[in-house]
Amino acid sequence: MTLPLEALQLAGIRVGDTLRAEVRGPGEVVLTRDVDPLTRFAGALTGVYPRGELDELRNEWD
Repeated sequence: MTLPLEALQLAGIRVGDTLRAEVRGPGEVVLTRDVDPLTRFAGALTGVYPRGELDELRNEWD
């Protein structure tokens, strides 16, 4: 399948994006960028814990 470059650019789809294909009906497929939740939320809690607290908790596991 070949998709027009302009359509991809207008949709904000870039090289390396993972797309999900959904069938809407006969002859109709919708492509949606599939967002990895780890990538989306990584670093979201930065600054929530005092410096060093998470390291202390991890050391308790040893």
